Amino acid sequence: MSSRPPSKAKQPKKKAGLGRRLAVAFVLLIVVAAVVVGSGWVWLEKRFHAVGPLQTEKIVVIAKGSGAGRIAQDLKDAGVIDDPRVFNWALKLFAEKKPLRAGEFAFPAAVSAAAAVRILQQGRAVSRRLTIAEGLSNAEVAAVIASAKGLKGTVAALPEEGWLLPETYHYTLDENRAALVTRMNRAMTDVLNQLWPERTKGLPIKSPAEAVILASIVEKETGVAGERARVAAVFINRLRLGMRLQSDPTVIYGITRGERPFGRPISRKDLQTPTSHNTYVIKGLPPTAIANPGRAALHAVLHPADSQDLYFVADGSGGHAFAKTLKQHNANVAKWRR
Repeated sequence: MSSRPPSKAKQPKKKAGLGRRLAVAFVLLIVVAAVVVGSGWVWLEKRFHAVGPLQTEKIVVIAKGSGAGRIAQDLKDAGVIDDPRVFNWALKLFAEKKPLRAGEFAFPAAVSAAAAVRILQQGRAVSRRLTIAEGLSNAEVAAVIASAKGLKGTVAALPEEGWLLPETYHYTLDENRAALVTRMNRAMTDVLNQLWPERTKGLPIKSPAEAVILASIVEKETGVAGERARVAAVFINRLRLGMRLQSDPTVIYGITRGERPFGRPISRKDLQTPTSHNTYVIKGLPPTAIANPGRAALHAVLHPADSQDLYFVADGSGGHAFAKTLKQHNANVAKWRR
């Protein structure tokens, strides 16, 4: 016979009750966890889209190779966001699966972390501007590019004088200076490709290169927009008659090569001293341009005014007095001297 005491009849019911209580506790735990996670999810999403701490627009540079953590800290340091952890978690959970780009970015006031992410993902980098004025020589343009902030590299080579289009150019941080020069040269070629086929017929200009040369002289002779076509007509008429152009700016370029200011009045000796560009001495056009002409000067040369003028002289008010004959011209010169 066994000596084991007889089992109690109620023991299975106790085990069943314990199991039910454990199951209920487990369900409650899951519910509580879900509520906590859901609340955290909603809170995080709200923070991600909430108004940010930035008071005014701020430009921030994101270095190449920066990870999300580094970017979040940079944005925090700049005052764009207030919590890098929120930024990083929300970036993983709510943002599009696109990389954050490097560069220079402008963040508007009160930008949310979500909007900051979109700016970085879309790569909307800050666009800087560099304006090249009409009539600068290649050397002067190179100096402007060299001093422009945000560019990198050097200007190692330049095209022939006159083949950089004066214009306002947009660039982004760390764009290469040599690449910008290439853009300027391409822009000049594009303008000539547009203007040359539409030129007035019968001009004594044989090529786009000659148009650039003459336009550079017109550019240096007058800064008055309304005079360009008439100044161009004077030189066109002289070329047709085989007369020397007798342009003072060509004398100056022959001496300085556009590399330094002339710094003094032109002398009679200067006018008589032969150089490759002195149009008081040489016939026809000089071998190269003397500056970089703008689109308006190029258009004036290819569409000169309809006139018989052969002379012009400063009128003392910023413009010029024009004349068809030497007698009229001498009278204008005498008036100017008075």
